[in-house]
Formats: sequence, structure tokens, C-alpha cells
Amino acid sequence: MGALVAVEGLDGAGKRTLTDAVVSALRARGLRVATLAFPRYGRSVHADLAAESLRGGHGDVAASVHAMALLFALDRADARDELSKLLVDNDIVLLDRYVASNVAYSAARREQDSRGEIARWIEDLEFGRFELPVPDLQVLLSVPTEVAEERARKRGEADTARALDAYEKDGGLQRRTAKVYSELAETQWRGPWWVHRSGDDPATLAARLAEIVAG
Repeated sequence: MGALVAVEGLDGAGKRTLTDAVVSALRARGLRVATLAFPRYGRSVHADLAAESLRGGHGDVAASVHAMALLFALDRADARDELSKLLVDNDIVLLDRYVASNVAYSAARREQDSRGEIARWIEDLEFGRFELPVPDLQVLLSVPTEVAEERARKRGEADTARALDAYEKDGGLQRRTAKVYSELAETQWRGPWWVHRSGDDPATLAARLAEIVAG
């Protein structure tokens, strides 16, 4: 059974870039590595409904924190069998976002901390009722909020398919989300967390992950 590692961070933090670099380094070491990104846009009806809602579709769905959190959770629930197979077939499965993302953004929207009602509800829903596997490690990609915002803005300008959604446009939400993420990492929510900063070498992270597999 492979190790499940979730990479977390703000929109525009550079999660995909980090994941790609780590995957290359791990495969160079001869490890079997798979990746999966959430939300699974274009593959999951729940993810697509969430994306459409954040861009003004489906009435007042986006106004409901619980409704949006449920759509993202259902996307992961539908991927449970796929995720289980990836864990059987690989040494490491790297996720671009996982349950902590739902907790961080939802708590920030409700202006709650990482121990608030919405955080507990999501934890019970995804790990309890939906029986999603708990990650062996969660990595917080920590970058200044203004840097992440600028990257997300430029990405949206360069690719109309990735235009900013309601969450990405809300600078206050991004700052509150960063705070909740920091709390999750500090309290080691649902297992160990590592903090990877934007100037850190991805090869170092890959080496540490390889040690987990070896152990």
C-alpha cells in the first residue's frame, strides 16, 4: 500500500508546479508515483457544478458554505475507488488538494478557525461518512498571500478556461484561508504536516518523501 500525501495551499501558491517537480524527482529514484488533483474538473459532475456555481451559475448555491463544501466532498467520495487503486499500485500518491482544502476555505468563508463547526462537519462527513483515507502526510505550500493572488490573476488572464472564480477574487477570503491552513499545520490536523516554502528546493521534499517509503 502506497503512502498518501496531500499538497495543500492557496489558489496560485504553485501546488501543480511543486507536485510536478516532486514527481519527477521521485520517479528518478525508481519509485512508482501517481497524482490526482481535486476538484476533478471535467471528470466529476460535482466538481463541475461547484465550478459553475462559483462563476454565477445554479442560483444561490455558491452563497451556501455547506452546499459548496458538500459538492467538493462528493467529488472526493466518487473518487474513493480510484484513489484506493492508485494506493495499491504505487509507492506514493500525491494529491493536489484534499479534505484540508475544504476545511480551510469553508472555515474562512464562515470566519471560523480550524476548530469551528464547519471544520468538524467536513471532517466527519469526508473521513467518517464517506470513509475517505486519511493522508499519511499533508504538505502546506506556504507563500505570501499577495504572491498567490498575483499568480492566480496572471494565470486567469493567460487562460480563459482558468479565469478567477468567486473564491479567487476575494482577497479577504484568501487571507483568512491562509490563516486556517497555518492553524491546521501547527496543530497537525489529521496527522503529520510539513511546511514547504516557495524558496525551498523540491528535491529536498522528494528526498524526505522517499524516506517515508523506505521506512
